[in-house]
Amino acid sequence: MSTLTLDSIREIAVIGAGQMGNGIVHVFAQSGYKVTMIDIAATALEKAVATITKNLDRQVAKGTIDEAAKQATLANISTSTDLAAAVAGADLVVEAATENIDLKLKIFKDLDSAAPQHCILATNTSSISITRIAAATTRPQQVIGMHFMNPVPIMKLVEIIDGYATDKHISGIIVALSRKLNKVPCVVNDYPGFIANRILMPMINEAIISLNEGVAGVEEIDTIMKLGMAHPMGPLQLADFIGLDTCLSILKVLHDGLGNPKYAPSPLLINMVQAGKLGVKSGEGFYTYTAGSKELVVSSNFKK
Repeated sequence: MSTLTLDSIREIAVIGAGQMGNGIVHVFAQSGYKVTMIDIAATALEKAVATITKNLDRQVAKGTIDEAAKQATLANISTSTDLAAAVAGADLVVEAATENIDLKLKIFKDLDSAAPQHCILATNTSSISITRIAAATTRPQQVIGMHFMNPVPIMKLVEIIDGYATDKHISGIIVALSRKLNKVPCVVNDYPGFIANRILMPMINEAIISLNEGVAGVEEIDTIMKLGMAHPMGPLQLADFIGLDTCLSILKVLHDGLGNPKYAPSPLLINMVQAGKLGVKSGEGFYTYTAGSKELVVSSNFKK
């Protein structure tokens, strides 16, 4: 059994400077941890630090933190484009790269070679098998899923996924660490989509199928789910927010892993991703998005 404890985790590395990666960096740094944010592109790292700074400014404006806490958080963050050097002293690495199995397997193989033997290797994957990722390493007992929700600084849940070989001691450390981040951990087992996306993605997919069949329009579908089911965001708007390419990737994992046709992604979703209509990240999905505007406007493709 590993002798690692919660108190011995001091140095954190986060791989990926995108929306999820910079959010994870934000919460660790704000909780007092020294965090190195890693990405292959220096420009992505610069953009991520700017995003974290803007989000901290928002917290200061709301009075949830003061200026000193903001500066302390930023002082805890460093950046690197050199994965091996950045993880050499890490106690925990959280991978938050693109939801692509081949990429993740390569990253974990590289991490296994570069990170210290005691280091826990976590992935923020929203659907890919922890067991399969762990098999790319020589330390499968120290590989675990740590699935944060978006936006990370705001959402309380961390879905913790134990792989087939994950040591229960390691799982306990990650549960305690999540609580230290002021998050609520929920431990689940390693099956396609885990719990969050196994339930969420079929709902989103069914909303897209209903739209494609002409059962109702974009606004009607989202309004019914918001006002009738007390969802804070309709499924089509949520799909845009997650990224339609990410939704498609998760549905493919569910379909391939569970072998049930009910998980087959809607042809409309496939076509939209192929057309580059990915939601908020591309500026258009089921809605169109204009910088600086909070107005929700249905995409011209779906207007009556």
